[in-house]
Amino acid sequence: MTPALETARLYLKPLCTEDAVQIQQVYPRWEIVRYLAARVPWPFPDDGAFHFVNKVALPASENGTAWYWTLRRKEAPDVLTGLICLSDEPDNNRGFWLVPEWQRKGYMTEATRVVTDFWFNTLGREVLRAPKANVNYASKKISASAGMRLVHTSKAHYIAGELDSELWEITRDEWNRLC
Repeated sequence: MTPALETARLYLKPLCTEDAVQIQQVYPRWEIVRYLAARVPWPFPDDGAFHFVNKVALPASENGTAWYWTLRRKEAPDVLTGLICLSDEPDNNRGFWLVPEWQRKGYMTEATRVVTDFWFNTLGREVLRAPKANVNYASKKISASAGMRLVHTSKAHYIAGELDSELWEITRDEWNRLC
């Protein structure tokens, strides 16, 4: 079960079927999707959010292999501003996106910290790995500020095309020493 989480400025609400409507409205934007894995359909179909929420995310949550939260500012708790998830997928344990209007304000840093702590200290996982496009400087900055380190480089397919890709990692012991 995915619990509700909270930071100083955000509510992290477990993803639910009703969230598909807002996701469909805010998600299909190049600024959000360009550095996501190429398995995400692009152009985003009219039923893309419904399919993702009900056929991918919620079944994985029910199986206990993934945890999904919507991000909502405390000033506007009914407005979805992004999504963050954890997954037992090898070398791909955390992913996120945030609408451009709310980027570069520290919201995703807050969200990643509380979710990473959940990964290590509630779920008891030993290591967290997050892949990212080499040119996704904002995502790399978030990982570096949380004590993660680059452990592998390769090529990968993103919506923007084949790009240099990086795998970032932190262990539970490293995380707990930082916090």
